[in-house]
Amino acid sequence: MASLARLSLTSSSALCRLLISRNAGLVQQHLPSMIIPTATQQRSIVTTPIRRDIDSAAKYIGAGAATVGVAGAGAGIGTVFGSLVVAYARNPSLKQQLFSYAILGFALSEAMGLFCLMMAFMLLFAF
Repeated sequence: MASLARLSLTSSSALCRLLISRNAGLVQQHLPSMIIPTATQQRSIVTTPIRRDIDSAAKYIGAGAATVGVAGAGAGIGTVFGSLVVAYARNPSLKQQLFSYAILGFALSEAMGLFCLMMAFMLLFAF
């Protein structure tokens, strides 16, 4: 049994050596072209007019979606000052403290709106 396994192992290695020796010229001839692509085989990124149109449409859609946050900022500012009026009507003696909280809420809401607007302009003009 061991001799049969040894025989098949030696015959398979002999067969491999025979195939390699016969095809050595072909392997040496085609191996460089398989490893290092030539100038005709290299692929480059091609931008077609259709691709540019799709990119442009995506930029406009993204900028439009980013400006939705500006409407949210407007709603937030309205909520802040509406709450200020209600709070002042309930307790007029806290006028100064309520107004400072309202200004803080206004500034935070406005900042979020400006960030959304900035992102829209970046999508349109930077990318």
